[in-house]
Amino acid sequence: MTDQSEKGRPEKQGVFKRVGSGIREFFLPSANVSTARRILPYGLLGVVTLLLITGGTYAWDYTNSPVFCGDTCHTMPPEYAAYQVSPHARVNCVECHIGRGFVAQRITRKAGDIRHVTSTLFTTYEYPIYADEMRPARETCEQCHYPAKFSDDSLREVIHFGNDQSNSRSSTFLAMRTGGGTERVGVGLGIHWHVESEVFFVATDDLEQDIPYVRVVQSDGTETEYVALDAPYSAEEYRAMPQERMDCITCHNRISHNIMPPEDAVARALERQQISDDIPYIRVNAVNVREAIQQLNDFYAEKFPEYYSENSDQVEEAVEVLTSIYGEIQFRDQDINWLTHPNNIGHKDWPGCFRCHDGQHVSGEGEAVRLECNLCHSIPEVATATTIEPVLPLATGNQPESHFSTHWIAQHRFAFDQTCQACHTVENAGGTDNTSFCSNSACHGTAWEYAGLDAPGLSDLIQAQMPAPEEPQVAEAEAPEEMAEATEEPAAGEEAGEEAPAPDEATWNDGVGALFEARCTQCHSEGIATGQLVLASYNAAMRGGADGPVILPGDAEDSLLVEVQSGNHFGQFTDEELAVIIDWIDRGAPLN
Repeated sequence: MTDQSEKGRPEKQGVFKRVGSGIREFFLPSANVSTARRILPYGLLGVVTLLLITGGTYAWDYTNSPVFCGDTCHTMPPEYAAYQVSPHARVNCVECHIGRGFVAQRITRKAGDIRHVTSTLFTTYEYPIYADEMRPARETCEQCHYPAKFSDDSLREVIHFGNDQSNSRSSTFLAMRTGGGTERVGVGLGIHWHVESEVFFVATDDLEQDIPYVRVVQSDGTETEYVALDAPYSAEEYRAMPQERMDCITCHNRISHNIMPPEDAVARALERQQISDDIPYIRVNAVNVREAIQQLNDFYAEKFPEYYSENSDQVEEAVEVLTSIYGEIQFRDQDINWLTHPNNIGHKDWPGCFRCHDGQHVSGEGEAVRLECNLCHSIPEVATATTIEPVLPLATGNQPESHFSTHWIAQHRFAFDQTCQACHTVENAGGTDNTSFCSNSACHGTAWEYAGLDAPGLSDLIQAQMPAPEEPQVAEAEAPEEMAEATEEPAAGEEAGEEAPAPDEATWNDGVGALFEARCTQCHSEGIATGQLVLASYNAAMRGGADGPVILPGDAEDSLLVEVQSGNHFGQFTDEELAVIIDWIDRGAPLN
């Protein structure tokens, strides 16, 4: 009886079956429903699809925005703060971190960032955080910055403030040799030479701060390998290791996320008068205060009570600005400050250029990757408050052969002698008072920590390449060919044993002109004419230069030529040669 009653009841459906039946009935209604009812499911499906596409598009766009990158993740405040004041503040983060390309490629790349989400959810990351797996610069930077473009030199002024009471201001001027382009179109010079040329390197650390091996492929296909003198492996061993090709990011690694050192941030604030440079010792205090900014008020109230009583508002304003500065360069929650991430531009605070151009990366032939002050920029010119008109050398002119050595910067301290003053002022050589070319505080006033001038074996290599000192030569050794022949063999019609013309018989065409040719025309020729003085011909020598005649026939004592040569000069006559010149002038400086 019970079995019969249960069989008479309708079969009870499960939840999923009921949902499935409802969906089928909604999308496949019975034949007797209206047309509108038949169209409704498809219209609704179209609306849902449209909403999904629209919402997905907005979601994609938002997740690609700097606001999402900077605000959503709590690990990003340091990078986002630096990005907002960077040269790329209007370039979306994904332009560099995801790159351009077909949307499917970008979706795939973005999907790879799920690991970052996972790390955030399970707190498996460590501070400080470093970016990795960046897109190649040729797919990012070079989409906007054409690598073959040649850029002219540009002027840079770096402003400094001293640690004295008056916060003395000075400026260092540099002409940056940006350059670029390729050799095939006649350029390929300057800093951006590295971008278009094939330069490969081996880095032994993740941040690429230690580069012991460099390989350069020349335009003709030949290769040169450079290995650091303190490297633990040979060129052959490095050659087998993974190599990176140099690109924009090799140097511009912090272009969008640079955190300024306190020295630079404070100098900028003083330059813009956000902090008054009238506040005594404010530069040194602002740089060193760091952990105790609020104590500056107490410091000035105690140490400079008169100034503080009249200018407390300036000190208060400085405290506010410094609080903002340190809030932008120091992030304790993320364990990040100006010392965390290397900045490869420059060579003072980080190795930067000196990772390769440190003077100790040497080829098998003994040539170095040049450590040269005027290779990427001009010799720095320091101007202080007493400098009336700073003069910046815009180009390098005529140079002695020694200056073309790839080790010249390492050699010049050993090669320095009195001949240097022919081209340079040399007072207080090696000093920092900026009284001469050789007392440049921008060069000698900084301990270049990352230069490799003390590398093992470099001193021996330099000494081996130093030119041997010249032996003194008498005038006859510089005589013209005819005169030399006369000393070796009597000319036709002369008796054997007859002597060559004595020094006191020398004329321009018989000895003196040859002396000028050997000693003077490197700087005083028709092509160069330093000081508008040409000593390559008799008439030009007698005409003189910008300071007037340098040879006064019959009066050697008052002749400017003798006065200069009696001191120290680049093209220096020997004592014997100068005696011949003096005698020649006193005899009226004859041509023949």
